[in-house]
Amino acid sequence: MIGAVKLRFRRPPDPPKRRGAAHAITDQHWSSPRTMILAAGGAAIGFNNFWQFPSLLREHGGAVFLVAYLFCVLVIGLPLLTAEFMLGQQGQGSPVSTFRRLAQRVRADRNWTLVGVLCVLAGFLVLSYLSVIAGWTLAFTARAALGEFVGQTADGIASIFGALVRDPEKQLFWYTLFVLSLIPVAGRGVRMGLEASVRVAVPLLLVLLGALVAYAAAMDRSLQSLEQFLVLDFTRFTWHSMLYAMTQAFFSLGLGAGVMMMFGAYAHHELKVARVAFWVVAIDVSVGLVAAFVIGAVLTIGAVEMASGPRLLFQQLPLAFDHLPLGRMASTLFFLVLVMSAWVSGIAFFEPVVAWVAERRDGSRWRSAWTCGAALWATGLVMMLSFHPWAFSFRFFDTVKKLGLFDVAQILTSQALMPVAGIFIALFAGWRIRVSQSREALAMQSPCLFDAWLWLARLVTPVLLVLMLINLNQLYA
Repeated sequence: MIGAVKLRFRRPPDPPKRRGAAHAITDQHWSSPRTMILAAGGAAIGFNNFWQFPSLLREHGGAVFLVAYLFCVLVIGLPLLTAEFMLGQQGQGSPVSTFRRLAQRVRADRNWTLVGVLCVLAGFLVLSYLSVIAGWTLAFTARAALGEFVGQTADGIASIFGALVRDPEKQLFWYTLFVLSLIPVAGRGVRMGLEASVRVAVPLLLVLLGALVAYAAAMDRSLQSLEQFLVLDFTRFTWHSMLYAMTQAFFSLGLGAGVMMMFGAYAHHELKVARVAFWVVAIDVSVGLVAAFVIGAVLTIGAVEMASGPRLLFQQLPLAFDHLPLGRMASTLFFLVLVMSAWVSGIAFFEPVVAWVAERRDGSRWRSAWTCGAALWATGLVMMLSFHPWAFSFRFFDTVKKLGLFDVAQILTSQALMPVAGIFIALFAGWRIRVSQSREALAMQSPCLFDAWLWLARLVTPVLLVLMLINLNQLYA
């Protein structure tokens, strides 16, 4: 079988044989819907749930923002996630081969394949700077366990973090360790690698997060932080708040990066992907709310102000934990949660790239995993060096960016590649796939639910994504 695949790839391009080769790569499937839910749900539990969602809740009206966010999840996140799962399930290949195969099947323009290319490129770039941040979490886990934050002031912890990000040599070990941890998982394939990993990692992540919830709830004044998040404050909710709700609903699920489409490719044709999409969204929203409670409680009881982004995770929270009972243990536990979250997201974002390279070469997972791992390490090294030796400033609209290619990669993925890919994914699923085919693929029990999904994918989701794309620059001005 392997030899036959190699012979097919050595011959001149031939559509039937390329289709067979692609299927040889994706001939493994999830063993159960539960495993797919664990994999996709774990991939959705990213840094956005920890370093952005809590501050958004507090700064944009509490429960008012939560309602807006849930609305955006229902009209943007859930329909688009369902569309990605469905397309992957029908295409049974990497995002590139999925769009190529489905475009041929429905006799659409072959340029639809470029949407798959956008997804793979976006996912690869996201993973390149995600790996750098994951290296920080590994380093801070070790520092928290060794007690380096005990007795530190705010300036002291800020200097520890600043020394780490400005010194490539200090980052290189942790960053390389993280990248190397992704390669064996991808090389072992779906059943032995990806599925075996998420079966252990995601439940462990949820257990550790549950332990943090118990820790925060056991302390006095923990409910006070919850009240701050759930208060109805319409005065703080603006048009920018709605934009933030859209971006959180879109980016927290990892949409437009090919990950969910790739996971759909490993789903059996009889698996009901619409139901899987619902549970993945439920996991993502629940983890976001739990993270907001834990972080809010720790900051409130530790008497530290709320922030967002890396400053929240790597400066404010270590300081707040140091003010609490068992703070050293709790901060170590918290950074372990971040490490597990980054690792599960990392193996998910790595999968579409490896699958695509395997399709284009000889089908060898191990060879493709090492090739992609080397490319990822080199690209991430450029991102890492952008913090000090290769840093340069540039103006993006009304904002001055100072982190060189790291900022360029973030802007390119978040304000171009991923939203554009999401728009075209919704349009392709809604307008190019035959209604009878998508109805059969989704197998929704209620015809009204299918009609709602169809017109959300056709009109509402693309329009809202276009509005989000046009106005994204306002959020960073």
